[in-house]
Amino acid sequence: MILIIDDDSAVRSSLSFMLKRAGYEVKTAPGPREAMDMVRAEEPALILMDMNFTLSTTGEEGLTLLKQVKVFRPGVPVILMTAWGSIQLAVQGMQAGAFDFITKPWNNAALLQRIETALELTAAPKEVSEEAGSALNRSHIIGKSKGLTDVLDTVARIARTNASVLITGESGTGKELIAEAIHINSQRLKQPFVKVNLGGISQSLFESEMFGHKKGAFTDASADRIGRFEMANKGTIFLDEIGDLAPSCQVKLLRVLQDQTFEVLGDSRPRKVDVRVVSATNADLRKMVAERTFREDLFYRINLITVKLPSLRERREDIPLLVRHFADRQAEANGLPHTDFSADALNFLSRLPYPGNIRELKNLVERTILVSGKPVLDASDFDAQYMRHDEPAKAAEGTSFAGMTLDEIERQTILQALELHKGNLSQVAVTLGISRAALYRRLEKYNINYE
Repeated sequence: MILIIDDDSAVRSSLSFMLKRAGYEVKTAPGPREAMDMVRAEEPALILMDMNFTLSTTGEEGLTLLKQVKVFRPGVPVILMTAWGSIQLAVQGMQAGAFDFITKPWNNAALLQRIETALELTAAPKEVSEEAGSALNRSHIIGKSKGLTDVLDTVARIARTNASVLITGESGTGKELIAEAIHINSQRLKQPFVKVNLGGISQSLFESEMFGHKKGAFTDASADRIGRFEMANKGTIFLDEIGDLAPSCQVKLLRVLQDQTFEVLGDSRPRKVDVRVVSATNADLRKMVAERTFREDLFYRINLITVKLPSLRERREDIPLLVRHFADRQAEANGLPHTDFSADALNFLSRLPYPGNIRELKNLVERTILVSGKPVLDASDFDAQYMRHDEPAKAAEGTSFAGMTLDEIERQTILQALELHKGNLSQVAVTLGISRAALYRRLEKYNINYE
């Protein structure tokens, strides 16, 4: 049963009609007192609740009711309804335990989708998750460590829902592969999977890239252009590096995520779209929200489910599997003979710090295979290539990482990169396969002066 709480009889009637046509049992309540009577008497499967009632236009009564509901029925998902101008009120509700929020006037299809997602995520038994996990299409995701299998269990549980997902983790941990796994294990498998690197889109081109434009909409618009959201219709859109999105663009993104409608530049008619949103970032969005550089309402919209990827340092037992996988792919792609690895080589590779994570390991393995040309590689082959890509041989002459701790290896690696690139932090970050922000954190950690 879905319980609708709203003091507007027209809203209650229209929502009841829509939900009953969708096959749901529905009950309604005009205010907090009647709502709590129903919540105490029976457990609804989901609650759809307005935030403003006749006695309060500030939302305080709605927040109080939400907190009371969560005390009596903590496992029941609550979807909040609020006007666009009062969206901050919905954010406060999310902080108090609400599952999701929508703005009035709502989009029926988007609302039904969110209700279905909430019911699936809160009602799915563990057995279903385990069965799904065993049948999960892992694509190119390699590994069997607990950190990775925990992530894949989550992917198996959420893939067939329409929940928005935020994938977090350091650069090079495989966030795009997890996004692809969510898509290929979803009901949208046969529909488009559209990747967008938000960090690579300028503020001036954001609307054109994401929503499209009509010919003549601006000076250089010589032809119609389809935006990324329209390309992804019925499928999944992957918003990579969402933490790099400029504040001026965040509100524009929030609007389309909120009601799944957008306007093409040069055409004022709103267009509807049906997309599943998966985002990724290596930034600390909660910290950015606290610093007011990332919108809190957008943060809650994109992370209904959060998937945190472990660094390669946290799943070292997967390194031998990854090494052999990269070697096999390298041989296949270049028509090379199969390469084997000595135990010392695998042990050496398993001890490196990998600030660039899987991406760094992949580059090291492929480079060493191509440069050495040997059928069996040992530790010395990798030691010779480690951190020597495009650098003079003297930069690492006499350097060996034998007997060093992981922190010592990482610090030495950074120092060599700084020397190689004469302190150019952008080039150092590229060489290490990490973001500038991640590089700054490591410079502070190891008290390295880079001025």
